[in-house]
Amino acid sequence: MEIATPTKVQQLQRTLYRQAKENGRWRAWSLYGDLCRRDVLETALVAVVRNAGAAGVDGVTTEQVKTAPSAILDELQMQLRARGYRPSPVLRVWIPKADGKQRPLGIPTVKDRIVQMALLLLLQPIFEADFHEDSYGYRPGKSAHQALEVIRTAIWKGKHEVIDADLSGYFDTIPHAGLLRLVARRVSDGSILALVKAFLKAPIVEEKRGRQTIQPNERGTPQGGVISPLLSNLYLNSLDHGVNEQPELEAKLVRYADDFVLLCRPGDGAALYQRLKGYLQRKGLTLNEAKTRVLDVRQESFRFLGFDVSWRQSRTTGKSYPHVEPGKRAQQKLRDAVRGELNHWTTGRSCMEAVRTVNRVVRGWSHYFHYGHCTRTFVRMQDWLRQRYRKWLWKKYGRTLGYHTFFTNDRLQGQYQLFTLPSYAPRCR
Repeated sequence: MEIATPTKVQQLQRTLYRQAKENGRWRAWSLYGDLCRRDVLETALVAVVRNAGAAGVDGVTTEQVKTAPSAILDELQMQLRARGYRPSPVLRVWIPKADGKQRPLGIPTVKDRIVQMALLLLLQPIFEADFHEDSYGYRPGKSAHQALEVIRTAIWKGKHEVIDADLSGYFDTIPHAGLLRLVARRVSDGSILALVKAFLKAPIVEEKRGRQTIQPNERGTPQGGVISPLLSNLYLNSLDHGVNEQPELEAKLVRYADDFVLLCRPGDGAALYQRLKGYLQRKGLTLNEAKTRVLDVRQESFRFLGFDVSWRQSRTTGKSYPHVEPGKRAQQKLRDAVRGELNHWTTGRSCMEAVRTVNRVVRGWSHYFHYGHCTRTFVRMQDWLRQRYRKWLWKKYGRTLGYHTFFTNDRLQGQYQLFTLPSYAPRCR
């Protein structure tokens, strides 16, 4: 969500943020003219093309837009200025989940993504002024590591009881009316509000058994839309403030989009769970009671953002501490991804091509999970990675070269340039 913006667009964003931050009742009343600005639309187009992504219902890809950006911008600017722009239907596809189920992903057209990105450039600085500091998902300057650091600190301070919450289909169940009211608290420009509403109400197109179906969108903001993360953060912002700004609760809520945990003193979990459940019901949301748990971290671990969090005793000092390491599911996901690149039907590829693809996957994984107490996991994963690549090379060369004597660790990571995972754990207490 960090977007490189030209100086004039940055100045506009700073002005919007400053006005919202200085006055909690300030509302932006003249934003539509800024939305139509050429530099804003150009910045949005560059960001959308950089993010790539699949084509929407019209079949137009970002690569096609890249070949004629001026024509696309001319068309969008003319439609916006004439108030004739209308969002296209959203293409729905289903993405497999780790538990075997599927989640819906809404894909707007590239043109719609450009306009949504332009909206994001204007609305994000306004709502950033209101968002709580312990909301970490899809926000500039925020990261999963920061969220985990707050969790570790809360556990250190004795908040050992944890509500590990799970919302049922959050993005697809947000009530439009309540969400639009929240947008209107900071935006009084009717054209902007109408555009946000049009994106929320865009029909859903889905391919089923070779037939195309179209259905209205009465709830939710499609997961896959550029502006959806901002709107989803906005709808739960009152929860962040409601928990974290009540000292008498002695609780800490840490949220990353729709994933959040609530940490509290032992014995307080059951009551806070009921209050949380009531709040979500009033907001038109549903707590997945089958997956939501109230636990004591001293007795049971929990998973957050791909990491496993537990309470352990140090072997060297004997003191207990909150232990954070890459989760088992995350490790298996990396193994599956590498196996997909290094197997018996890919031995026809060149060694450099194969290792470049694998390194790209492993580098991204290690960058995200290089936090906390990851050393042992990284050492085991490095050993497995070497073994997998060694086996692939051995088969590629017809099993004629020494499995270990020729394909040594030094050769794998020197001649073949296999990525080396970090051997140290940063920020580990």
